[in-house]
Formats: sequence, C-alpha cells, structure tokens
Amino acid sequence: MPTQHPQQQQHKLQHRRGTMKGRLYHVVGLAICVAFIYMSFGDFKIQPARPKMGFVERNGTQFFLDGRPFYVNGWNSYWLMDQAVDDFSRPRVRAMFKAGSNMGLTVCRTWGFNDGTYHALQVSPGRFDERVFRALDLVIAEAGKNGIRLLLSLVNNLAPYGGKNQYVKWAWDEGVGLSPANDSFFFDPSIRIYFKTYLKTVLTRKNHITGIEYRDDPTIFAWELINEPQCTSDPTGDTLQEWIEEMAGYLKSIDKKHLLTLGHEGFYGPTSPPEKLSVNPSEYESTLGADFIRNSKISAIDFGSIHFYPDQWMTDQPFSEKLKYVPKWMDSHIDDGDRELGKPIVVTEFGLSNLNKDFDHSHRDAFYKAIYDIFYESAKKGGAGAGTFVWQLLVGGMEEYNDDFGIVAWEMPSLYGLIKEQSCRLAEVRYGKSWARFRSQFNC
Repeated sequence: MPTQHPQQQQHKLQHRRGTMKGRLYHVVGLAICVAFIYMSFGDFKIQPARPKMGFVERNGTQFFLDGRPFYVNGWNSYWLMDQAVDDFSRPRVRAMFKAGSNMGLTVCRTWGFNDGTYHALQVSPGRFDERVFRALDLVIAEAGKNGIRLLLSLVNNLAPYGGKNQYVKWAWDEGVGLSPANDSFFFDPSIRIYFKTYLKTVLTRKNHITGIEYRDDPTIFAWELINEPQCTSDPTGDTLQEWIEEMAGYLKSIDKKHLLTLGHEGFYGPTSPPEKLSVNPSEYESTLGADFIRNSKISAIDFGSIHFYPDQWMTDQPFSEKLKYVPKWMDSHIDDGDRELGKPIVVTEFGLSNLNKDFDHSHRDAFYKAIYDIFYESAKKGGAGAGTFVWQLLVGGMEEYNDDFGIVAWEMPSLYGLIKEQSCRLAEVRYGKSWARFRSQFNC
C-alpha cells in the first residue's frame, strides 16, 4: 500500500468525520421524527384532537351554538363516573358515548357528584378522591371525543349517591349541624359552606387528560344545581328559593361561560295561579316547597327543567289516561317558557315503567313519540321547547344499574328508530335551508 502524505491523511480524516456527523444528524433527525409520531399516536396521555366545540348559549327562549339554534335530543346515563373508575367497567363509558353519537344524540345528563359512598368523589367535606376525579375527567374527555355534550348534576335531593342526607350527616357528626333533619341542607350555614367548597372544587378542576378546567370546557353543556329539589319542611317555598338564589349566584361568580338549570321536577307551588296548580298530578305536589315558575325566574337560572313520570304520579290510571296527560304537562311548561319566563324548557328526565300492570312495549313507543312530537313542533315555531332527555340508556350487561325505566335502545328497533328520527328532525330544524349540505353527517 502506498504511503500517503500527512496533509492527505488529515483531509481524509476530516472528510470521514464530516460524513459521520452528517449521518449522525440524519439518524438523530429520524429518531426525533419517530419519537414525535409515537408520542402523538402511542400510549401517552396526549389527548387526540377532539371535534371543535363552542359553548352553547341562550338567547331568549332558545339555545344557540355557532350562530344557529341548538336543540337537545338527550339521554340520562347517571352511572358514567362510577363506571369510569375501574378498568373492567370503563369500556361501558366509551360504548355508551359511541352509541349516543350513532343515534345523533346531542347531550348526556349524568351525575357529577358522589358523596361519601362507594366510589365517592367527595369522601368528606372538602376531601376528594383523586382516582374518582380522574374518572370524571375521562367521562368529559370521552364525551368530547364523540361530539357529545354533558349536563352535569351537582348534588342529589334523594339519598342515592350521598345527596343532601350525606351533607347533613357530615355536619351533625362534626358537631356543627343545626339539625339532623334532611332539609337543614338548605338552611344550615355550615352545610352551605360545605356545598360551596364542593362547587368551587369541581368548577375549577383541571382535567388531567385535556388540560382544560371544567369551567372553561365547552364539552359541558350546562350545570344542574340539584336533582329534584324539595323542601317539604317549608311548603311556602321561601327556604328553597333563598338557597337557589345564593347557590346559583355563587356558581355563576365562578363560571360565567356555562348555562345553569335547577333540576326541577316542574311542580307548581303556592305562588302559581290556580290554572297552573290544576296541572299538577294532585294537590300534594304544591306542598313540597318547590315552585316551578318562581324558582325558574331567578336570573342566574338559564333554562327551566322538568321531569315526567306519569306512571309514578298516576299509579291507578290506565296507560290511555297517562298518554292524555302528556300534552297537558308539556304544553303548560312550554307555555311558561314562552310567556312567563322567557327561557328554554327542557325535559331532563322522562320515562315509562315496565312494571305497570298493563305494560306493553308499544306503550313506550307511543309515549316517546307523543313527547318528541310536542317538542319538535315547538322547535319548528322557534318556541321554548328546547329538548328532552330519556331516562335512562344503558349498554348490555348492566343489570345492576338498570331500573324499570332503563333500556338498551339498539335492542329495541322501533324505539331506536324513534330516537334517531327525533335527532334528524331537530337537526333539520337547526340547519334549515342548509340541511341538505349537512344531512350526510347525521346519517339521516
């Protein structure tokens, strides 16, 4: 081998180094690119891009989204947070949202609370289980991924999942409660502080998946202050009215972006005119301390909510009479929204029990259709009838969460068709003359 000149050797060495450095840059660049792809699509906590959402707003008696009227064809699955806690049950949450999206449903109502019970979100006053909070984070993130919004209820008037009973027990056990009676939830200063602490914690929670605080997340359609409020110890309604005013105002001081509803059953109270009191199923409902028009007039309440369970309210009546009651109840409250409140009206729960002695599956079809038709007609006229929520939808294998109202919709073709048809009808009203351009998005 011939001997090389030292300068030639140095030149070749520099050339090799340059070549190696270039290859190194190429390898590093490729590695960075691969890492970016892996981080974007691999098993990381980086949330995939979600469908773009804006906040639903209210203008008079209608909801609006992106400049168009927005209508609710919704459903209840109260169990979502509870099922999102454990690995084995989490797929039910994803399956439910996917099914809701396939039916064209727009909003799901679910519990944003669980106080002092199994899988408790709030373990004791002001103490929260991070594992359960992360489950609620997941529920919100999964809803957003499927283009579904949420109506999150914030406490229960009833005992399941803790409710106002649990708050009263906490105060009594700590020696600060004024009374062991359940209705002290509404007037005890210590309990009011407990509830305000809970509200602030939930509203300012930063979702560990999306990085968005709840109060800034448009996936949340609205907050519901309390499920089915009643204060039977004060049939005048003053105690409940004062509580709503205080808590609704406090919530709005923290979150000015989201809508707020009360969670009312819709019963007319002592301040209502006689013609409205006659709409109640009986005289008893006017003594419960709730007063639909008075409560819903509070400025911080953005829309009226009502429930509808004629088979629970009219237990001795045949189905034919319950069906006749549908327009009486619905038209009265839509009229309230149009004339008295100037706010949208939403049926946040409705259902028909399969335990009725004369029950037939065709009854549910007729019942659902009667309600859907009334709200569709109101939507066509630009009226206050803004939407409905079925109680309740489940996925298969959830017998322990079922009740006599629960359905797996896709196992009942006629009922599934009614729900999907309502989604399409309301979407057509929303898009108006542009419907042909958007129709394919809804599989209508």
